[in-house]
Amino acid sequence: MFNKHPKGLIAAALANLGERFGFYTMMAILVLFLQAKFGLNGTDAGLIYSTFYFSIYILALIGGIIADKTRNYKGTIMTGIILMAVGYLVLAIPSQTPVVNKTLMLSLACFGLFVIAFGNGLFKGNLQALVGQMYDNPQYSSMRDSGFSLFYMFINVGAIFAPFAAVGVRNWWLGTFGYNYDADLPALCHGHLGGTLTDVARDNFHALADKASSAPVTDYTAFAGDYLNVFTTGFHYAFGIAIIAMAISLTIYIVNKKNFPDPSQKAKAQAGGAVVEMDAQEVRQRILALFAVFAVVIFFWFSFHQNGLTLTFFAKEYTDLSGMVIDLGFIKFEGAELFQSLNPLFVVCLTPVVMAIFAWQRNRGAEPSTPKKIAIGMGIAALGFVVMAVGSYFSHLPLHSEIVEAGTSPIKVTPWLLIATYFVLTVAELYISPLGISFVSKVAPPKYQGIMQGGWLGATAIGNQLLFIGAVLYQAIPIWLTWTIFVVACSISMFTMLVMLKWLERVAK
Repeated sequence: MFNKHPKGLIAAALANLGERFGFYTMMAILVLFLQAKFGLNGTDAGLIYSTFYFSIYILALIGGIIADKTRNYKGTIMTGIILMAVGYLVLAIPSQTPVVNKTLMLSLACFGLFVIAFGNGLFKGNLQALVGQMYDNPQYSSMRDSGFSLFYMFINVGAIFAPFAAVGVRNWWLGTFGYNYDADLPALCHGHLGGTLTDVARDNFHALADKASSAPVTDYTAFAGDYLNVFTTGFHYAFGIAIIAMAISLTIYIVNKKNFPDPSQKAKAQAGGAVVEMDAQEVRQRILALFAVFAVVIFFWFSFHQNGLTLTFFAKEYTDLSGMVIDLGFIKFEGAELFQSLNPLFVVCLTPVVMAIFAWQRNRGAEPSTPKKIAIGMGIAALGFVVMAVGSYFSHLPLHSEIVEAGTSPIKVTPWLLIATYFVLTVAELYISPLGISFVSKVAPPKYQGIMQGGWLGATAIGNQLLFIGAVLYQAIPIWLTWTIFVVACSISMFTMLVMLKWLERVAK
């Protein structure tokens, strides 16, 4: 599988494991942590979530500029790893819940998120630029797409275990204090403490509290405060696991640093006449093509990254989680967060299949161009949300406002609905994300490699900043109609790519 690829590929992917572990830890628990810790509603938690993911990707543009200006790509990448670890440390330090000074503690949490995002910005795009340079060598250039697919597969290995680690630590901490996990209890506890529960919600709170506690509950106010404190402390410790993952990545990176290519050396070679400089017209065409693709993928990322927001809300509120329990005796893996393991698991399992399809098409002379693969992926993503829309419509799910009034949903759907959706969305992702990175590394003028990789991530950032719209829709309109909005967004992306296809293929030659 790897004999046609540069030796540094796997080392670079392994150095990225910690970043992916932290990313999927956040994907799994961030909005749930914000709601449990601070009692935020879905819209407010979604706004912080979307701003955080916007920052991760937009700061990659800044990271690309810094690396391009300093020509110190490797040092910039290492600084990014260290900063990410510091940010997770800020979040890992436990504090009392319910919080006494909500403004101060929420500001501190947002500061930690910013440090993580800035570190990620220094790290992510520049490491991808190094991988792209490996395939500038004519010996490997024909394997660029498959190389980025392999890179994408291996970095997701760490992501598989992140939600399990977060859930395992949280549930272990709950069990230490004699509590069981219940997805609905944090919101009900906040509602009880705030005096906002309806009579029906109060009855449901009492029933769920009695079930979640190993000892009889005599004081529901004391239970609410203690359950929230234990629940969120478990999440704090889950952030601490990400620090360990970052330390492992840093070690791998330092050990292999000297073996990675250096874009600054390539720039010197070009300055010395080793490579013919592109003329201004070609540079302009390439940059225009890249920005056109960047604009289109905004709609895809606005839809796809709902997996950590509205799809997580759906898992918590509308999904029967009783079939998603792994009980090892000493620790129980149970929770809405576990669905976030599906995407990286499917990435690892499906990447060889998708690569085999591409190889079969290549051998027959029928392999689609990279822009066409991206367009196909957007169509597949639309189908994933069709699955959610149809499943939600025929399940006759209540409005979110009705869930708030009752404290829990009277209708819970099978987890297979989300499993099927994540499967389809992962196939779409494999047609878009690694190949988009590959497209950028191929088309970007050499002296703009870092900033153009940052541009791809910047487009992702804009899509992520729009994520909160999904949270607003989720709380305001029928749930099936929310998924339909994402079907439309992905379809717009697909048709726009198809319209630009011939131009993009011509520029990429």
